[in-house]
Amino acid sequence: MGTLLAISDLHISYAENREIVRGLRPESADDWLIVAGDVAEQVADVEWALGLLAERFARVVWTPGNHELWTMPADAVQARGVERYQAFVEMCRRIGVVSPEDEYPVWAGEDGPVTVAPLFLGYDYTFRPEGAGNKAQALEIAHASGVVCTDEYYLHPDPYPSRDDWCRARVAETGARLAAAADPAAPFVLVNHYPTVREPTRVLRYPEFAQWCGTELTADWHTRFPTAVMVYGHLHIPRITHYDGVRFQEVSLGYPREWRRHGHPHGLLRKVLSASERV
Repeated sequence: MGTLLAISDLHISYAENREIVRGLRPESADDWLIVAGDVAEQVADVEWALGLLAERFARVVWTPGNHELWTMPADAVQARGVERYQAFVEMCRRIGVVSPEDEYPVWAGEDGPVTVAPLFLGYDYTFRPEGAGNKAQALEIAHASGVVCTDEYYLHPDPYPSRDDWCRARVAETGARLAAAADPAAPFVLVNHYPTVREPTRVLRYPEFAQWCGTELTADWHTRFPTAVMVYGHLHIPRITHYDGVRFQEVSLGYPREWRRHGHPHGLLRKVLSASERV
């Protein structure tokens, strides 16, 4: 019987991380792998990594991070915003990877059944730093502190007027889809690059960065919808926390300068449904 595994923030533009991805392998031919975003910035690199993993794991489920959605000058694919996201969806379908636009697969293996729901939601600047009453004030505080996400320069929301407009549209569409698919007999494993609640961002070294880490619009999703686990990345703080009795699991690899400090004490691939893991 296979295992449902997860990882995020592979950042394979770093040679050390690319070598780690080369070495990722399942323990069983039935293992599934969740990849919760930030594989790389260039489309070709993302396709290489996901294609390699899709050849090794019984099923790979991917959701985009902010880095995939950057339009970098060196990338051969210069699509922006929704067009760029759709290019990734088409790529995933070509190589057999499940994306947020596909039917949610049901994991029937160990500790199942659960419905694996890859989400693409974005952020809307509602995780604001102290003293900010609106987006403009939150951004002003961030710029004054020198903590500004690169998204402000490379993540384009086209054709939406802003990233927060794109986020609100995705939240509305995804919420309706989850409501239609909800089944208490096969609760969701919600997979998003960002946490669906703000609490995990409270431990950030730079609190100004939280505004690029999610939306308050999803704060009740883990209780509104039957949820076994919420899997996310982005924060580069791999750990497990619980909110309203629901397990939230950050599964990032992170940058080499980060993982070199602590190594990989709990392994590279994290068991999503392991009730005994409390890290």
